Amino acid sequence: MKNNKIILIVVAHPDDEILGCGATIARLVKEGYTAYTLILSEGKTSRDIKNHKIDRVSFSKEIKKANDKIGVKKVFIENFPDNRFDSVDLLDIIKVISTVKDKINPDIIFTHYEKDLNIDHQITYQAVITAARPMQDESVKEIYSFEILSSTEWQYPLSFSPDTFFDVSDTLKCKKRAMKKYKSELCEYPHPRSLKAIKLNASYHGMRVGKKYVEAFKSVRVIK
Repeated sequence: MKNNKIILIVVAHPDDEILGCGATIARLVKEGYTAYTLILSEGKTSRDIKNHKIDRVSFSKEIKKANDKIGVKKVFIENFPDNRFDSVDLLDIIKVISTVKDKINPDIIFTHYEKDLNIDHQITYQAVITAARPMQDESVKEIYSFEILSSTEWQYPLSFSPDTFFDVSDTLKCKKRAMKKYKSELCEYPHPRSLKAIKLNASYHGMRVGKKYVEAFKSVRVIK
């Protein structure tokens, strides 16, 4: 039976959507869900002024190819300043999220963990929670936060304590293929943002719940 629920992934930077929930989205899309991605900053293009126009074209292609691999229907891209979300009025970020949310009426949102090391991740989480306030006519019934390798685990001594686990044994390969499209962001192991680290992390979470490969999440709000 086809599931008609709509998912919105809200992330600060390109590749966060793949690192955070790529295999889960690939699985849910196969089950009939429709997924959209909202990226609030183009990341490196906002840092590279000299080659900005050239990078924007090539990086936009990377973004689309990566999201295509996990079955995302459409990607919305904004241009907030990379690693400087704290220099922007929170209301401006909330308005962007609200506009996309009102356009697609998602049932589920996946976004950043509130205590990540990266300031943009923290602010994205706050903006999502505000934009999806539990009002009577709010479409969003489920919100989950995810870890981002090279950000979440570096916030020592705080740790990510998930309570929701998606078996992605059949779709981890989709996540890895998607991450390969972000050639400019992918690193070599033992860097956490590497293909080997992605597989090891999924294996670790899988071991915790008796599955081969798993993506783990912290539930923020679930209304049944």
